[in-house]
Amino acid sequence: MFRRILVASFVADLGSFMQSVGAAWLMVSMQAGPFFVALTQTASTLPFFLLGLPAGSLGDIVDRRRLILYSEAWMLIVAIVLAATTLSGAMTPWLLLGLTFALSSGQAMESPSWRAVLPELVPREDLAAAAALNGIEYNTASIIGPAIAGLLIAAAGVGPAFVVYAASFVAVIAVIARWKRPVEKRTAPVEALGGATVAALRYLRYAPSIQAVMVRSAAAMFCASATFALLPTIASRATGASTTYGLLLGAFGAGAIGGAFAMARARTRWSAGSLVAAAIAVVGLAIIAMGSVRSVPGLSLVMFVIGAGWIVFFSLANAQVQTLTPDWIRARIIAVFMLLTEGGLAIGGLVWGAIGSRASVHAALVVAGTATMASTALAFIAPWPERTPDVTPWVHWRRPTLHDGAMATPDQGPVLVTVEYTVIPANVEEFLRAMQPYGRVRRRDGAFRWSVFRDVEQPDIYVEAFLVHSWAEHLRQHERLTLADRDLEQHIATLTRGEPTVRHWIHPAIGDAGHPSAHTER
Repeated sequence: MFRRILVASFVADLGSFMQSVGAAWLMVSMQAGPFFVALTQTASTLPFFLLGLPAGSLGDIVDRRRLILYSEAWMLIVAIVLAATTLSGAMTPWLLLGLTFALSSGQAMESPSWRAVLPELVPREDLAAAAALNGIEYNTASIIGPAIAGLLIAAAGVGPAFVVYAASFVAVIAVIARWKRPVEKRTAPVEALGGATVAALRYLRYAPSIQAVMVRSAAAMFCASATFALLPTIASRATGASTTYGLLLGAFGAGAIGGAFAMARARTRWSAGSLVAAAIAVVGLAIIAMGSVRSVPGLSLVMFVIGAGWIVFFSLANAQVQTLTPDWIRARIIAVFMLLTEGGLAIGGLVWGAIGSRASVHAALVVAGTATMASTALAFIAPWPERTPDVTPWVHWRRPTLHDGAMATPDQGPVLVTVEYTVIPANVEEFLRAMQPYGRVRRRDGAFRWSVFRDVEQPDIYVEAFLVHSWAEHLRQHERLTLADRDLEQHIATLTRGEPTVRHWIHPAIGDAGHPSAHTER
């Protein structure tokens, strides 16, 4: 299935690059002016910022296969309209911008789910290699797609190029429609879109390993974005020919392909953290060299090196985020990752472009390259996670069974959960230390307040208490523990006597008078 999706993605990406070239050429041919040409890029990128996080939340709430299928169908319809209006001569600059925005909106809606399904298609140990293959596919399409588009537009015009683009969606739709993805079984109520978004931000707050990957990735993307922000100027300065820019982009793509193959062997010798630091440092050195090299062969070599380092870093970062994230929230975390990396590229492009305009392109590249290498120092405050926790769900908590007469609707709350432990006196200090990371797990999975209390009358009795916004959210907590959390819970069990006593307390609604408000279990 991974192979089929990879091939279908390659066909779709070929069409996407053809569409980008065709849209830019069509806008120029309509003599729309630089403003509309620039707005084409805005229309392509803006949906990812507007829809990225909601799309990630939706990808965790609904069936990802269906979301991808519906998004592809939407883009097929828009692509048909794009081709028809172009062939009929009814296209206008504003209509082209609107259709470009609609196409990018479909891509933005499906992108987090596309990346989130990768761990379902390959084993965990192959995630980095699979991400690298995706990079090879994308960069190969980036080389071939524009070339095909140029030949087709020159021979037959923009309209036929858009027809080919529309046809490229058929491959993806056919593959996804045949995919027999296992139906996910859920016992807890489905999250609402707003609550799912809040849960993603809460999870990130209490997941320091994922934070480290995102901080390092955003910083590297911001600094290295000077490569693409200043490349058109560099290419123009080298020869003055527009073909030089395409040649240098092709060299970047070729470097990415080479770097992906080299990464497989390098991972057997060095740790992921070492590879990430080396890749970022190499990219930084190459960016500095970019400002001094004038010849096209020399610039092509520099871009090849940047492409190789770029794909190594981005493949490892992408795989690490997916490996560290459980399935129930993966699309949302990937959406945040995409927002940070794409935001780093967008903001960085503005910064380095401004420096290049006010000082010089050479100065901007030297500063950007130096900053890229300096970003490796973030390892001291955000070390790259070398240990990969097992985020497989560990559903072992027994679901609370309400007694006769008890009332608890899904939205009712807040819910107070207390866990009473009998701690062995000699283990008190170790118990309190172990409870701190356990508190992060509770907060990560839904608690908005957590603490531990000691019984002043029975010194060996300690009570863990945490608050959750609703009964439904607490039921979801039962499904969010992972096998990585099992070790922590089992360690706490060795420090206590017997089984802990768990009680659930819910804020009574009007009309609950006389009904039990707590449930006790061991």
